Amino acid sequence: MRTFYVSLLLCSLYIFFTIGCIPKSEKNDSNSLLLLGALALANGSSEDLSCQNKTLNWTMRTPAAANSWLNVTFGNNQYVAISNGAAASLVMTSPDGITWTARSAPIGGSWLSTTFGNGIHVAVSPSVADRVMTSPDAITWTQQTGIVNNWQAVTYGNGLFVSVASAGTNRVMTSPDGITWTARTSGVIAGGPWQAIVYDSGQFVAVGNGAIMTSPDGITWTARTSPAANNWTSVTYGNGQFVAVAYGSNQLMTSPDGNTWTLQSATEGNQWISVTYGKGLFVAISQDGTNRIMTSTDGITWKAQSSPEQVGWRSITFGKKTFVAVGPSKVMTASCE
Repeated sequence: MRTFYVSLLLCSLYIFFTIGCIPKSEKNDSNSLLLLGALALANGSSEDLSCQNKTLNWTMRTPAAANSWLNVTFGNNQYVAISNGAAASLVMTSPDGITWTARSAPIGGSWLSTTFGNGIHVAVSPSVADRVMTSPDAITWTQQTGIVNNWQAVTYGNGLFVSVASAGTNRVMTSPDGITWTARTSGVIAGGPWQAIVYDSGQFVAVGNGAIMTSPDGITWTARTSPAANNWTSVTYGNGQFVAVAYGSNQLMTSPDGNTWTLQSATEGNQWISVTYGKGLFVAISQDGTNRIMTSTDGITWKAQSSPEQVGWRSITFGKKTFVAVGPSKVMTASCE
């Protein structure tokens, strides 16, 4: 493929120098565009990095209810947030991150994580009866029978929903449809408690209290060496890099493959709770500190940014060129437009 791109570049350069360096007709304009396209192909990168050089301006938004919002995700062309609250307003949805609508759940309580995959939204809880609920549209939710455990996070990848727990014998459960769940033994039970999980670059990566594990299929897991005994709270992937944040003296670590990790320095020693990636930019949020937002283009060098309100932010996601974060009775957004 690289040979093809190089050949295309050379042919385009030939056309360019044949017609001259200064286009004089619409035909020449077309040839110049061909050259630019060839240059882009030769560079080998097609990722949209339109957020990379943007300065984020954060704006407070009004949530659908005054709940303790614990998690937010983007899926099926909408934002979905879940909370620790009453069933009648436990979920809220938004098409743009600005206007939110409360949605009822089959049961109230503490729901910690939600994801979207295979045409269905899935949420997990560490304590609510049956532990799982699903929805085709994030509006109408159905309680499902999960494995009884302290489930902290759920993700979707490789045709499978995978959830990780903070305690118990089987700290992993998997499901092809979000409805029927199977307990899995991670094989690294001493690790954890597991706090977060992501799927990208062909594997699942879970992080927890001084621990990391990876799996190609969500079933067979391999322990990886954590560069510090931190409580790793969130992990994401973007621009060829896994990035995890934590509480502790070194609050960041990065990895190109999920296997070998390197410590990085955060902008402040905050309780970093969530990190996400969108179109060339990593964004992390914290529950305390002076500057509760930090951004990075590569996951290594970070810039501090203040949030519009000093609240204990809990979760951040990205979609439609907009970052959305939630916390106790709060929502804030920042657009890359």
